[in-house]
Amino acid sequence: MADDSLDYLDELEDEEQTGAPAIGSDGQFHEHFRITVEKGHSLLRIDKYLVNCMSNISRNRIQDAADAHCILVNGNPVKSNYKVKPLDVIQIMLSYPPSEFEIIPQDLPLNIVYEDKDVVLVNKQPGMVVHPGFGNFQGTLLNALAWHLKDDPDFDVNDPRLGLVHRIDKDTSGLLIIAKNEDAKTHLGKQFFNKTTKRLYNALVWGNISEDEGTIRGDLGRDPKDRMLFTVFPEGENPNAKHAVTHYKVLERFGYATLVQCKLETGRTHQIRVHMKHIGHTLFADERYGGCEILRGNTTAKYKQFVKNCLEICPRQALHAKTLGFVHPRTGEEMYFDSEWPEDFRQLIEKWRRFAQGIDPEEI
Repeated sequence: MADDSLDYLDELEDEEQTGAPAIGSDGQFHEHFRITVEKGHSLLRIDKYLVNCMSNISRNRIQDAADAHCILVNGNPVKSNYKVKPLDVIQIMLSYPPSEFEIIPQDLPLNIVYEDKDVVLVNKQPGMVVHPGFGNFQGTLLNALAWHLKDDPDFDVNDPRLGLVHRIDKDTSGLLIIAKNEDAKTHLGKQFFNKTTKRLYNALVWGNISEDEGTIRGDLGRDPKDRMLFTVFPEGENPNAKHAVTHYKVLERFGYATLVQCKLETGRTHQIRVHMKHIGHTLFADERYGGCEILRGNTTAKYKQFVKNCLEICPRQALHAKTLGFVHPRTGEEMYFDSEWPEDFRQLIEKWRRFAQGIDPEEI
């Protein structure tokens, strides 16, 4: 079985893991490697054993995978100092299926905010898928990066996840950091795993949030009625749901909608979208979670047309990864970056701002 994607830092259905391997988008985790220790083999640390029997994999990466509970022996997670015994069945489990496609370098536009020999920081535009998958084999951010870095000797184009250490949804815009070498990838991945990165999102949500700031706590898991959706469970109720915390702060009020800043304490799939819906303030234009309906406001024809025009301007969830702070993997310097809103988000906020000022919707 292929071993080209065994770094736990890449397998990010969530951006962190606790306990067992993270469950993938299909509700399962997937075997990327399996081997049975041969009869008569002497006791040997599992990290040394795997380095000896796998190609193109470092001992550090094996140790990181073990720390993330992605290495199983006879069905149970083990640490990197576990000593293998004859007939042990070793598996490496990740949250995404083994790669069945090749990443084709493509000359696509990239908004590069910062780059040095270790990292690339990109302001991803809405509508761009981060990595190839079923239905999106080309035109992704990783296809563009494979082209951009094709002449970099330290960048492994054959790695199916390249230097990805976190990700955002297709229709979410904003900052993403990509590692250009294995050391940077490991260092940055640990920062996301340990929740030491600093990330702020801007979102437009339906309704006028009563508090100026607050914290949302609730475990996130697959909705049992619709596996495409996530929902909030009371803490400890669902063993498959994951602890999640979102802090929010009101930036601007528009009457029937509110511009908020969100800070993630955890990094769960759809976390901001689900948590804001949970408190009654679904993201504007978030079709999957009902945000394309008129959830606040009046029933006048003018207002309905105004909302329709807003949805045409920004036909995706109104969510932007605005800032990103991290410690540089080589220099140890704390770095902090801010990004401009994409044009659709900027126009959307401006329309709601003018609406809140009392301008006739027909004139906006």
